[in-house]
Amino acid sequence: MSTDASAPAREEPSVETTDYQSMLDTLDVAIEEAARKIESGRVYDESKEKTRQGWIRALAYTVNVRRQVANDRDLEELAEQIEDLKNES
Repeated sequence: MSTDASAPAREEPSVETTDYQSMLDTLDVAIEEAARKIESGRVYDESKEKTRQGWIRALAYTVNVRRQVANDRDLEELAEQIEDLKNES
């Protein structure tokens, strides 16, 4: 990692710029595609079985990432609700 002071600072995503629904939609497409590849593939030899196992790993990983993104979205919504309740009192 560079410590060059002239390098532009990266902005962290803010609550306003985080589009959880877009991320979830993209992950849903990836999950559907991986599931289709797993279910429709025909296995005739070992190399194709390795490919299917790769799709299974990709599917499992993507489902886990989707769960994490959904949890982040839910936690953000809860934090906003808590902040609103604090401001009301």
